[in-house]
Amino acid sequence: MAQFGRMDVVLTIETAVLSAICAIAAIGAAMFLSPRRAHPAATAPGPGDPGGPVLLFDATGLADASTDLRGLLAPDSDDPAPAPDWARLHDRLVATYPDLPRAPDTLGDGERRVIRARDDLLAGDILVERIGEVTRLCLAADSLAPATSPASRDGELDILRLAMDATPYPVWRLNGGGRVTWHNAAYGLLARKLRGKDVRLSQPLFPDDTTALPPGRRTRISIVADGQNHKLWFDVTVATLPAGRLFFAADINAVVDAEIAQRNFVQTLAKTFAQLPIGLAIFDRNRQLALFNPALIDLTALPADFLSARPALSSFFDRLRDRRMMPEPKNYTGWRQQMADLVAAAADGRYQETWSLPSGSVYSVSGRPHPDGAVAFLFEDITAEITLTRRFRSELELGQAILDHVEDAIAVFSPDGTLVFSNEAFHALWGLDPDRSFAQMTILDAARTWQNQSAPTPLWGELRDFVAARENRAAWGAELRLRSGEALDCAIQPIQNGATMVRFRRPEARNENLRQPQSVAAEPA
Repeated sequence: MAQFGRMDVVLTIETAVLSAICAIAAIGAAMFLSPRRAHPAATAPGPGDPGGPVLLFDATGLADASTDLRGLLAPDSDDPAPAPDWARLHDRLVATYPDLPRAPDTLGDGERRVIRARDDLLAGDILVERIGEVTRLCLAADSLAPATSPASRDGELDILRLAMDATPYPVWRLNGGGRVTWHNAAYGLLARKLRGKDVRLSQPLFPDDTTALPPGRRTRISIVADGQNHKLWFDVTVATLPAGRLFFAADINAVVDAEIAQRNFVQTLAKTFAQLPIGLAIFDRNRQLALFNPALIDLTALPADFLSARPALSSFFDRLRDRRMMPEPKNYTGWRQQMADLVAAAADGRYQETWSLPSGSVYSVSGRPHPDGAVAFLFEDITAEITLTRRFRSELELGQAILDHVEDAIAVFSPDGTLVFSNEAFHALWGLDPDRSFAQMTILDAARTWQNQSAPTPLWGELRDFVAARENRAAWGAELRLRSGEALDCAIQPIQNGATMVRFRRPEARNENLRQPQSVAAEPA
């Protein structure tokens, strides 16, 4: 009996051990077959996270997630729940997040990146960080909405439709056969305005050659309304699509009208410049001849075809030098530096020179800055003026030389009392030389000198009043005596333009002039 009791105890212990082993195996199998929890703390939201779902990826794929996103991220296949990997997630999110890494191992250990959405109106930012062998991806609450929500896609499509219909510029699409397959409201409005209410919108409104336009480049195209000659101008841009070509037309009628007005203004200026006797040469910011008038051809003797070819500024002055239409330089190197200084001075508006040409002509050349870096040169023939000035100066010098040989001391005062002329006898008599003084001598200065060198007389006050008078001006004279005792006759005579001539003469000279010539007796025949 005792033996059987011991056997029952052994069997009971073995049964308990086997049960424990089975329980442990079952628990192990259950743990092995259950979803892996690699880093439970890593799936919890942390500071700085966008606040949405958190996913953990290892070398084999999705290791853990804060919510069940397997069905959401799994691709369509026969397998009801295949394990999603990083590549599938990248394909879902790359349209919204273009900077999302293609592989998780591109991040270094401990590296943390914030990925911005292409459009922050559609989705928020996401966070990617590397923790050892695991890549942690924290999404924003609306990160998956653009890629997974049909309502979101439909809402965006509605916005696009409204935006295209609200666009003030015509937009349309052509298929391979050249027919309009879609257009916005602005295109339809323009077509009905130009072709009438019964227009067939499938027929292109713009010319057929728009189908050959290069993509991405603006081309200026005009269209005409039925029964009218007025053109409407548009800048047309084309984009190539898989199912045709998409066209965008921008209204540029205001730009074209401004260009026409500017062209007319330039033509008006050109006609005005054509009547000027002054030669005009305008060089643009690239220092090429942009505008000239016929007077420039006459003054410089440059061929019209040379000027029409828009020569550079250096070529222009080189040709002037070759034709001896400018002063001959001493050396070519100095000439080049002179031209560089000339352009710099003209750009500042400081260039003004007189050219004496080998032919004897004299030109006044000036440089003036123009807007946008342009420079204008003006050529004026001043030969006649220079000749007249030289002749006038020569006559003045001749008259001065003649009066310097006159014995009478002569001084001429202008209506405002300024001494404008005097001869050598006047300088010697009174010890005055106005040419050596910086300040102009007046009747007051002269009267003060006369008074200091002569005996008291009321002549000087009367003379001052006579020079300033405008009416009742008649020639008169008086006698005066110098402090040396010498007597002088003073004759005051008004001359043209309100000037006054004062002449001092010694009495013996007067008597010499009054002496009559002796008669010569005729010899007997």
